[in-house]
Amino acid sequence: MNEQPHHEPHLESSDVLKDIVIGMSDGLTVPFALAAGMVSAVKNVSIDPTKIIILAGIAEIAAGSIAMGLGGYLAGKTESDHYDSELKREYYEVDKLPDIEKAETKQVFAEWGLSEELQEKAVTEIMKDKDRWVNFMMRFELGLAKPDPKRARKSAFNIGASYIVGGLIPLSPYFFVNDAIEGLKLSVAITLICLFIFGYFKSRLTGVNAWGGGVKVMFIGAAAAATAFFIAKLVSGK
Repeated sequence: MNEQPHHEPHLESSDVLKDIVIGMSDGLTVPFALAAGMVSAVKNVSIDPTKIIILAGIAEIAAGSIAMGLGGYLAGKTESDHYDSELKREYYEVDKLPDIEKAETKQVFAEWGLSEELQEKAVTEIMKDKDRWVNFMMRFELGLAKPDPKRARKSAFNIGASYIVGGLIPLSPYFFVNDAIEGLKLSVAITLICLFIFGYFKSRLTGVNAWGGGVKVMFIGAAAAATAFFIAKLVSGK
């Protein structure tokens, strides 16, 4: 009887997902909280409060997306630079300190449970190709996988774009109403729904309780907005 091939479910493109989660979660939460706080602070000013909220929100989204994108770029660049530095060191040790590297390679195989005889054979075989030897040590001694050389730029774009998309969601109702309080009510409803949906699918993709994850993310966003609203109200004395 022919056996069907076994397919294990694994999360694909985890780096992209991680970037989107970082950008979208902050994009949904920070401008939402800022706009809520602005409603409390400017609702009694003489000029249109919604215009102030929109301008402040757009400024925050622009600054936040750049800052978040830059952070993602620097994190990706640091990862790449660290890998390159360790790679050079491994090549140096293979060339200049082969006995030490051989012992370290043998130790890796020993930790896998190979017998002394198999350890020697495996080490002898892997030492025949210097590049393969170095890559083996990078992966199994240091636990480092070769990063995508374009990772830093991709990360910056993914995080920055996700932040913009997330930030425009809570800000969008203020474009269509003249009353700041009415805008806040619509923003709260739309953003909380989006936060729940975002948290639900994020949790589902990462293998945790989806409903609980959705509620948790929604609660965090609501708490941030409520805190900003009441602090602004307290400070403004309105």
